[in-house]
Amino acid sequence: MRCAKYLILTVLLCSAASATARMPSTAAVPASASLLNQADRQAIVTALASALRDKYVFPDVGEKAAVALESQSSAGSYASLDRAAFAKRLTDDLSAIAHDKHMRIVSLEGPRRGPTGSMPRGEAGIVRADRIAGGIGYIEVIGFPPLPAFKQAIDRAMTGLAGSRALIIDTRRNGGGDPASVAYLVSFLTAPGRPINTIVVRTPGTHDYTRDAFASTPTPVSFAAVPVYVLTSRDTFSGGEEFAYDVQSLKCGTLIGEVTGGGANPVDMTELGHGIGALIPFGRAENAVTKTNWEGRGVQPDIAVPSTDALQVALGKAGGSQVATIEQASAERVFTPRSTPHPGSEEALRSIVAGYASGSPDYSILAPEPATEVRAALSERQAQFAALGPLQSIRFNGPGPFGGDEYRLHFLQGDVMMALVLGPQGKVAMLSTPMPIPAR
Repeated sequence: MRCAKYLILTVLLCSAASATARMPSTAAVPASASLLNQADRQAIVTALASALRDKYVFPDVGEKAAVALESQSSAGSYASLDRAAFAKRLTDDLSAIAHDKHMRIVSLEGPRRGPTGSMPRGEAGIVRADRIAGGIGYIEVIGFPPLPAFKQAIDRAMTGLAGSRALIIDTRRNGGGDPASVAYLVSFLTAPGRPINTIVVRTPGTHDYTRDAFASTPTPVSFAAVPVYVLTSRDTFSGGEEFAYDVQSLKCGTLIGEVTGGGANPVDMTELGHGIGALIPFGRAENAVTKTNWEGRGVQPDIAVPSTDALQVALGKAGGSQVATIEQASAERVFTPRSTPHPGSEEALRSIVAGYASGSPDYSILAPEPATEVRAALSERQAQFAALGPLQSIRFNGPGPFGGDEYRLHFLQGDVMMALVLGPQGKVAMLSTPMPIPAR
């Protein structure tokens, strides 16, 4: 969804079930367009160099990287590379100069997919919450979707853990997300009004910056008075790292596990043409206490152990039985991902689809940000839905792992996936790009 103001993430999350931030709503590139010629490669390098100069959070580094890529291109270093190899080589060349773990070049060829590897099904980044014998609470958070989606789920999960005498927050599989949602989870562990983190954002084309500060806010329950243990791994990245770093700097919890991945700069997707995109960091995190961040270093745990042992160690510190898995430890599961949509979401989606098809959306059901996005994309969407033909059926696919109710829409001429989040007033707070589902 193009709904978070910022998204700090480790991989390009581009399925309809996933959130993206400041990301263009362009359809995937068909396989028939997979070949690149030398003119295509040169055009991509030119566009990338321009984007680096215009957007990268550190202008001097962006200029240095742009010059290096232009030099490599002029020397013919990229001449024989196919799309995937070209994207990897550009990423490697950028990494050698910028050493920025968020910066990468990606191929947009074929259907867009979510993160690689086996990730658990969750709801708005939350996999489960459990009560453990002895009054210990446990919650696993694998991502931080935009706040309208995250708040609904995390409030339910944390309320289910109210009364715990200790709390374990598992971020070992957390790949990142929205700083506003990170700050909201921190809010459960500290008093309202505490400054937490600032995103320092470069104004494109200038050396000027703006600052967006995040502070703790009131929550339905509080764990500020109980011991908190945060589990980390080398796979904890970006927004997941921010949470661990904030907890450590604010002294509201103990980190147990491994040094985290070391990526602190929020990214923006820039399309370079010919099915290639660039994730270019446009800002940097600045912690309210340390005035710096974890970029390139990772967050150092207070108790360093292999991530596979982190839960056992945390249970021992909390006075529980030291078992290896949450399945062994759990006495009661108090949160599971929803199996039904939020009331009103299907009706809202049907209205949006009808509005796209007719060219006259009902903007009264949309919050300001998605309304702006719908207006901007209306001509493109109208053509897309005209080609799909009449809507035949709509099926709830489950809560998206990065927020929202996800639906599969079957049209006479094809299927698409869409997801949306309803805000407190019943208006659509977030809306995904319609993503075509290839026929099998």
